[in-house]
Amino acid sequence: MFPRPIENTAPATQALYKLALPVALILWLLPLLGVAMTSLKPSSDLAQGNYFGLPSYLAFSNYADVFNNSPIGQYILNSFKVTIPTVIGAVAISCLSGFALAVYRFRMNLVLFFLFVAGNFVPFQILMVPVRDLTVSTGLYNTISGLALFHIAFQSGFCTLFMRNFIKGLPFELIESARVEGVSEFRIFWYIVLPLMRPAIAALSVLVFTFIWNDYFWATVLTTSAETQPVTAGLYSLNGQWIAQWQLVSAGSIIAAMPPVLMFFLMQKHFIAGLTLGATKG
Repeated sequence: MFPRPIENTAPATQALYKLALPVALILWLLPLLGVAMTSLKPSSDLAQGNYFGLPSYLAFSNYADVFNNSPIGQYILNSFKVTIPTVIGAVAISCLSGFALAVYRFRMNLVLFFLFVAGNFVPFQILMVPVRDLTVSTGLYNTISGLALFHIAFQSGFCTLFMRNFIKGLPFELIESARVEGVSEFRIFWYIVLPLMRPAIAALSVLVFTFIWNDYFWATVLTTSAETQPVTAGLYSLNGQWIAQWQLVSAGSIIAAMPPVLMFFLMQKHFIAGLTLGATKG
């Protein structure tokens, strides 16, 4: 059912694996290395057509120019204003809904769970027009709160699926014992289930933070101004009207990628624990 460990395969397969792995890694890193190299090139190199060669000198001033000549600081702040409430809202809702779907048995439990799951399979492009019309009619168009509320609603399906399956793997005897002692349902959730969910909450927070921070589609559909646009949508403004300043766009992209990367490394221990918890028994 599962792939065989590479150590148990034929010698020819192991040799092919050792050859293919670094090649695949280089191909995967090549675009990232290209962006990093472009971010350090002076504008004269790009004007002369030096797109893929080494820079004539390292122009670290591009990173300063991004902040001096563009509102990227405002864009990054907007991204935090959208991403942090979304992570808190989506994870909080999914903890409650996942607990209800995993613990309580009622007639429409499975149907309701399937509705949460089905929402993950809806192509988000077909929602563009109705969601935009809804935000316009409610006065939430081109607002940070409107973008955050949409992301909370859209991410709740995946988060509920994640949390419900995680809680299903917890020992149900803990909940039954608490009920026998007369503990209320809310206290069972708050003092028994929620502490056990910390690894899952950490893993889910990292995933949702990355999803929302890197979102470009809805950032361009639901926001239009520098006061509300996240950094993914605002990077395009680094290009001039007549000149493409790709060195600034690349520098801005590197800066914009830093928060999710830093969050992953800070939460790496909890992230891996949340994804692997329950994978083995013994």
